[in-house]
Amino acid sequence: MQQLFHIIKDTVKIFVIFTACTLLFYFGLKMMNEEYEKIHRYDEPEGKAVKVFQPHDEGLIDRLSIFFRLGE
Repeated sequence: MQQLFHIIKDTVKIFVIFTACTLLFYFGLKMMNEEYEKIHRYDEPEGKAVKVFQPHDEGLIDRLSIFFRLGE
């Protein structure tokens, strides 16, 4: 009887620790998500930013050639 009580007690301890760690992890991820949602990723760059992509008209053959060479 005493051994059964210790097994149940240890099982409850493990369950409580597992639940506490799971809740801590969940709320930690939730807080990090809320913090990163506040950042506006698509704002205009500030400072000495340089525009990297400058589209120019390419022919269909040139675009197909790039597609087959690079696999994009």
